[in-house]
Amino acid sequence: MKDDLVLPARAGGPILSNHGCRLNAYEAEAMRDLAGRAGLENAVIVNTCAVTAEAVRKARQDIRRLRRANPGATLIVTGCAAQTDPASFAAMAEVDHVLGNSEKMQAGTWAGLATGGSEPVQVDDIMSVTETAGHLIDGFGTRSRAYVQVQNGCDHRCTFCIIPYGRGNSRSVPAGVVVDQINRLVAKGFNEIVLTGVDLTSWGADLPGRPPLGDLVARILRLTDVPRLRISSIDSIEVDEALLRCIAEEPRLMPHLHLSLQHGADLILKRMKRRHLRADAIRFCAEARAARPDLTFGADIIAGFPTETEAHFAESLSLVEACDLTWLHVFPYSPREGTPAARMPQLDGRVVRDRAARLRAAGEAAAARHLSAQVGKRHAVLMESPRMGRTAQFAEVTFDSDQPEGRIVAARIAGTDGMRLVAEPAHTAVTAAG
Repeated sequence: MKDDLVLPARAGGPILSNHGCRLNAYEAEAMRDLAGRAGLENAVIVNTCAVTAEAVRKARQDIRRLRRANPGATLIVTGCAAQTDPASFAAMAEVDHVLGNSEKMQAGTWAGLATGGSEPVQVDDIMSVTETAGHLIDGFGTRSRAYVQVQNGCDHRCTFCIIPYGRGNSRSVPAGVVVDQINRLVAKGFNEIVLTGVDLTSWGADLPGRPPLGDLVARILRLTDVPRLRISSIDSIEVDEALLRCIAEEPRLMPHLHLSLQHGADLILKRMKRRHLRADAIRFCAEARAARPDLTFGADIIAGFPTETEAHFAESLSLVEACDLTWLHVFPYSPREGTPAARMPQLDGRVVRDRAARLRAAGEAAAARHLSAQVGKRHAVLMESPRMGRTAQFAEVTFDSDQPEGRIVAARIAGTDGMRLVAEPAHTAVTAAG
């Protein structure tokens, strides 16, 4: 899930422009808090993403735009692109400071910036970092949904991916710390918690006893009163038995999984250095839906990976139906310098764009089918704004009258407007899962 957004300054604090994933957005909120506590004013912070070359290009464009709009401000660049290529950002005339992904989460970094005693570039070796979530925030997202970082980094080395070099090795937040934070968030009135991380299913591998992610999920559900718990992107081949039991048996765990599938052809998956094959993905989706019939799947899929033939691409297209995917996040492949895939034979850019468009069209058709199937049904909708909320399966729902923001309301689906459900209130008792 990607969300590029600008967070306006709070009472003289910094303007913050965030690029990329939910974890980046979580850290953006933490940075704004740290900068505010340090007393940093008249500053602009750009939190970059490095997942594609296009993401880096957008970050540079944003830096130039923000400098024009804020000529007297201190402009600070951080995030994954800054971590992997600090020199290129430091060379930009618009940039005053470059921070690494570890440095940006340290209170001392922001105190130094506030007093003017900082070096222009502060980027250390991310692979040496052994801690994560040093700064916990009690509420990020909407008034209804909060995000909790439970893991950072990645030990895998997919051939297309630069992110491990921006995030470092996998490291986990202890379960007790996570449970305590969720209890604080629930006490503040949040009705949904989303667990986030770079490689979420690797949570626990670096902790004593190597507990699996399913143990953390079960513990959260047992020791907190969170009405709705959601997990962000996961690697299906690493889903453990405890997590499958939670999916099957726990109504407070939302029936929506976003899968890191990346491709539908075995040869391309091997060249990507993924740890699953096509049959593994299909089998997991079938088993998970058998355990939880109302489950919906999202998926990341890359179009136009080097050496991908039309036949290979057809296997990705057919994966949408084979896995019954509902929400697609399509990445047109772009080479990232320093990754093995960048040295493989590349496809023509027009072919890549065409295949990405065809995948997106397949995803839009799948989403439309799901939405149409909901007409006439009742859903529990978590309201993100007075007239918009989401079902347990993460479908967006609109209302023609105001509903209580942050509450879970019962709704009857009256129709769709293309990519959203249109609902009317159903004044009956409602459970978290609906």
